[in-house]
Parts: sequence; C-alpha cells; structure tokens
Amino acid sequence: MDSEQRQRYQAAIVSTYYCPETGFLDNPAMRDGTKRSQRPDILASLHNREVFIVNSRKRNGLILFKRYHAEFAGPGAVVGGDYDSDCQCVISIGNLSLLTPEAHDDRQKAYLIRRQWIRLIKQITENSVSSQRVQKILDQFEQYFPPEVVAELPDVAFAMLVGVLPQTVSIVRHFGSDLDDAFDE
Repeated sequence: MDSEQRQRYQAAIVSTYYCPETGFLDNPAMRDGTKRSQRPDILASLHNREVFIVNSRKRNGLILFKRYHAEFAGPGAVVGGDYDSDCQCVISIGNLSLLTPEAHDDRQKAYLIRRQWIRLIKQITENSVSSQRVQKILDQFEQYFPPEVVAELPDVAFAMLVGVLPQTVSIVRHFGSDLDDAFDE
C-alpha cells in the first residue's frame, strides 16, 4: 500500500470513530445511551491555555480527547497550557476538582505526575493483544474508581486510551476474561 493510499485509509478509519463529524465528540454517551456532560467550561479553559492541577486529594480525573487518541490526567496531574489546547472533548471522572497552581514548583511537580499517568497508559498499550490492553485498562480504572463509575464510561473512551476499536472494548466488557470462549460459540 503506497503512502497516499495509507493516509486515505487511516483518515477513513479515524473519521468513522473519532472525528467530531461522527457526533461522539459533540455528544458523548454513557454505555446505556444517555448523554454525558462534557464540561464545556473546562474545555473552554483548555482552549484558552489555562493551567490547572487535578486535585490529588480526591479520586478524580479527566479523560482528554485529542484528535487521534485520548489521555488520562489523574490526581496530581497538570492539565491545560499549550499541551492540551488541541483537546476536543473532556470527560470528568469522579467528583472533579481542579486547582490553580500557585507556585512554579507546584506546576513542575504536576507535569511530572502527568507524565507518570501517560507512562502507565503507554505500558498498557505496549501489549500487542488488543483484548488484553482493554482488560488491563479496565482493571486499572476499576482499581482506582468504583466499578459503577467505570461502567458508565463510554467504550470509545477506553478505545482511544489504548488504541483499539470501540467494539473490542464492548466485547471485553461483555465477556471479560472468557473472551476466547466467546469466539468459540
């Protein structure tokens, strides 16, 4: 496949699942189909390059949707500035509390914590088996957040975090570790 064909192919995949034209980024939905709040106030602040720190004393965070992927910013992580100005959508998890960094050292520490969250997701995505990536990210979120909170997050959020199709997340959520049995039926 030549590079021009590959670019068209990749653009077709992206537009089907992740671009605003699909409605996901404009209207993220819960797994049961109900609409989820996007927190437009946070999104506007990110577009204005404001800088915040996710409160490290609460179990909360943000899933930040970029054009081709999503990132998780957990407690203690910085969000905003030039780094997140291209954010297209956000989903808050838990009782979100954002703080304004007061000192340069606070901001530096928060950037290091954001990098740790990115490294955690990177370690998960290094697994070449997509269903195992999904199971691992679900396990990580369920260890940190109540299972009912994780169950409300849309499949596409996890898909964009670990680089799989939303259908893969749906299958893993439905069959769990019995995934091999599901394909034998």
